[in-house]
Amino acid sequence: MKFFFRQVLLFIPLLLLTSCFDIVDKASVKADGSGEYTLILNASKSKTRLASISKMETVNGKKVPKKPEIEAKINEAARIFKATPGISNVKTSMDFDNYIIRLSCNFKRIENINAGLEQLKAKNILGKMIPTQIYSQNLAKKTFTRNKINTFKNEYDKMSKADKEIFNDAKYTSVLQFENTIKSQTNSAYLLSPNRKAVKLEAKVLDFILQKKQIQNNILFQ
Repeated sequence: MKFFFRQVLLFIPLLLLTSCFDIVDKASVKADGSGEYTLILNASKSKTRLASISKMETVNGKKVPKKPEIEAKINEAARIFKATPGISNVKTSMDFDNYIIRLSCNFKRIENINAGLEQLKAKNILGKMIPTQIYSQNLAKKTFTRNKINTFKNEYDKMSKADKEIFNDAKYTSVLQFENTIKSQTNSAYLLSPNRKAVKLEAKVLDFILQKKQIQNNILFQ
C-alpha cells in the first residue's frame, strides 16, 4: 500500500501535514502481568504551523481534517478499546491548543493491548499494514518481549519526496516500566534505568523504517 504511512496516524490526521511530531508508547507492568498502557501523539513543536493549516481546506492536495473529525476518531478508538476484553479505565484527552493527543487504559495482561490494536485495525482506525502483535509476556519464565516488526523500507522508497518529508523530524519513544527487577535484555539500544526496573528506547521514526535501529527486545527478570 503506497500510502500506508498515512494510515499509521489516521486518528490524528493533522500530524500528516507536519514532520515535527513525537510518538510516545508507554507500558507500566506489575508483577502479576497487569498494568497501564499510554499512547501520546505530540505535535506541539509544530503548533503554530498546524494552527494555520487547520484554517485551510486543503494543503498540497490533501484535505485538512477539522476538529470534529479528529475528535470523532479519538472517541471511536476509545470505544473500541473499552470493548476489548481485559482492557478497562480507558481515558482520552485532546489538547487542540498544543496538538497533543493522549489515550491510556489499564490491562489485565499485556496481550490485551495487542487485541485492542487489532480491533483498531479491523475498524480502519489503524492502517492494515501496521503491526499489532507488539507485546508478549511469560510470567512463568519471567520474560517480557517487545516483538519484532517488519521493515517498511520498500514502501517508503516508493513515496514521493514530499511524503517522505513527513518523517524527517518525527521521533518515537518506547518506555517500559516494571515492578520486577530486570536481569538482562537483548537490545542494548534500550537504556536501562539505575534501579533496573525500566527501559527506554528513543529514536527517529526513520531509524526504524530504514532498519538503523531495532525495536525488538527480550527482557528477563530476576
